[in-house]
This record gives sequence, C-alpha cells and structure tokens, in this order.
Amino acid sequence: MSAHPVPDPASASDPEEFWETRYRSTRGENGQVWSGRVNEAVAREVAELTPATALELGCGEGGDALWLASRGWRVTAVDISATALAVGAAEATRSGLADRVDWVQADLSTWQPPSQFELVTSAFLHSPVELPREVVLRRASAAVAPGGHLLVVGHGATPPGSALDHHQHDGPPLPTPDEVLASLDLGEDWITETSALVQRPAIWRDGSEITLVDAVLRVRRAYPTQDESDPPRYPR
Repeated sequence: MSAHPVPDPASASDPEEFWETRYRSTRGENGQVWSGRVNEAVAREVAELTPATALELGCGEGGDALWLASRGWRVTAVDISATALAVGAAEATRSGLADRVDWVQADLSTWQPPSQFELVTSAFLHSPVELPREVVLRRASAAVAPGGHLLVVGHGATPPGSALDHHQHDGPPLPTPDEVLASLDLGEDWITETSALVQRPAIWRDGSEITLVDAVLRVRRAYPTQDESDPPRYPR
C-alpha cells in the first residue's frame, strides 16, 4: 500500500470524486491500491458453484471479477471509479480474460442491473461517503436468477486505521450477516446457506499481524416450483 493519506470524505463533493481521488492518490509501487487477489470469503463461498453469469457490485480494481472470469464465469463488473476499472481492464487483457469481463462505470445508488445473473456478489461495499447500501443490496437480490446466489461480504469489525472508522462512530454499527439478511426483506423462495462472522489472519499495512472479521451472507433463490427435497437445477 502507498503511504499517501486516504482522502478526507468531508472534502469530497460527491462519491465519484472521492473514489477517483482515492484510487489515484493511494496507489502502491505496482500502480494498484489493492493486492489484486480474490477476497478469501468470495473464493470459499463460490468455489463449489458451477460457472455461469455473474454480477459484481463495487468491483474496485477487479480482483474478484478476474478470479471469477479465470474460473469460467462471464462477469459484469460495476464500480463508480473509472480509474479502478482501468486497472482491472488492463489486468484482464494481460491475463487473457478481456472477453470474459464487461467493465461498467456507474453509481450504484442509481444503477439498475440490465438482466438477471446466476451469481450476484458484493464484497466490502462500505463507503465513508454517501452510499444507500441497503437499497443497492435489495436491488442486487432482484437481479439473482432462480436457482442463483447472492453473496454479500462485509466488514464484521472495522479494520484498524480504516477510513470507515470515523464514519462508523458517526453512524450505526457495522451490520451482522443476520441484520443484512433482514434488511434485504427477501421472500419465501430464498434459502440461507451461509450467515456467519468469520475471522481471518492478515498482514496489515505496517507489516503487523492482525485478525480481520468478515460478515458473510450467502443466500440462494429457489426455483418457484422446486421441492427442496429434489436435486437443485443450479448447484448450491
């Protein structure tokens, strides 16, 4: 990670300005803000699913989208930052995955998914600037095709030194997976497969060893006429 300070949310006139400044000013020596690796919870929760179409909300520089594409998924990756998307697109070209990922620059507070997908995923869709997260995630659930999955991974506890720390103190605590599930207001055709707070070791920016907590929710949308005792038509 770069030693440059994270932009002050109070100084940003709008979310797009904030995130563009964030991705332009905090790059490491490799030209990226993040590691480029898939999020651990995403890899764990998606590993057993059969690749089909996927939508990633808040994809950043595309670590998860590229991982999905490398495993056969056809991915639509959406983020507000054109700078972040350019990093992901360049890596997709370098890795031979350019034809498997569609990069979409859009503000998720107003963007509407164009179709339904077998997997809709959002990892760490938190923001110290305005973001109607619950509205975005409800819209995401509507974009899941019957038999498909919605995966939401968030911070279960604020990472040390995170820009979210001040934001969290000014607002409600970070939601638990069960609270995220309740906020989605899903119908009876949804099955909860994972709802857990998961600890994982990590090396922080200063080189210290820390423990991070992920809030992981994975739900599956059943087929309207499917008996749960029958084999699913889309793998769980």
